[in-house]
Amino acid sequence: MHGDHAPATSAGPAGPAEPSASGQSSFDRVIAGDGRIEPRDEMPDDYRKSLIRQISQHAHSEIIGMQPEGNWITRAPSLHRKAILMAKVQDEAGHGLYLYSAAETLGASREDMMQALLAGKARYSSIFNYPTPTWADIGAIGWLVDGAAICNQVPLCRASYGPYARAMIRICKEESFHQRQGFEILLTLSRGTPAQHELAQEAVNRWYAPSLMMFGPPDADSPNSAKSMAWKIKRFSNDELRQRFVDMLVPQAQALGLTLPDPDLRWNAERGHYDFGELDWSEFKAVLAGQGQCNVQRVEHRRRAHTEGAWVREAAMAHAAKKAARQQQSARGAA
Repeated sequence: MHGDHAPATSAGPAGPAEPSASGQSSFDRVIAGDGRIEPRDEMPDDYRKSLIRQISQHAHSEIIGMQPEGNWITRAPSLHRKAILMAKVQDEAGHGLYLYSAAETLGASREDMMQALLAGKARYSSIFNYPTPTWADIGAIGWLVDGAAICNQVPLCRASYGPYARAMIRICKEESFHQRQGFEILLTLSRGTPAQHELAQEAVNRWYAPSLMMFGPPDADSPNSAKSMAWKIKRFSNDELRQRFVDMLVPQAQALGLTLPDPDLRWNAERGHYDFGELDWSEFKAVLAGQGQCNVQRVEHRRRAHTEGAWVREAAMAHAAKKAARQQQSARGAA
């Protein structure tokens, strides 16, 4: 997921604070049986709040995540590249809409979620607070950032909350395309001129560590993972997912002819996994706290876009109202 599993300010849930005794028993049976909780089912308030936090943070990440790549649409090196990148950014907007809709089934207000983001109170994935100075960064985002998202999100297709799990099925299919797009950009650059190869390597150097931190802090420092796994929202811990990702990256980097910037990266035959170096968690915490290179820029851009897009929302609502009025008039005429 595009998320760091950190606490977030979000809209509060609707409905009763706690389920009845029979509702709690039913909830426990569904979770134990690896079933699905649906919106009208009774559920613990903590479960509802945890889902709203995670899903809204995921939605915000998709919307903010449009920015680092969106500013390259007009500068992509060919019409073909522009069309592909435009389609990808549109996909990300769609992912945000799916996820906001899933959060609304829990009683969260979309308006409240959006206002929390615009006010700087809601969190989104720290990865999107890094700049994209070259075209190669678009490739690195696709290969590394979307690759990390796939590792995180495929298990979410089996999340215990039905609307979230179903939204993730389509999102994961599209993220897979995005990852392949990024890989292909880097492959083209890596096999190009020495200057292009260097451009690709520099982008990988910038994005490698932040992409590993996307899975969230180490398990011992993750305040939400234990409950999320107990409720079967998550299926694997942050560290398990991070290890899967590193194991996946090494052969792909070899195919690209690029080097992962970690001197401690080596195969451990005893563990059957790659060992990798310690990450700079102080940087991670600083970016989450709003001190990243683009934190202020990203939120300010979203505020401006929201304000400038008000006329589109008003026009859509007016059109919907006219359409509903015509349908009512037709229904009365038919009666």
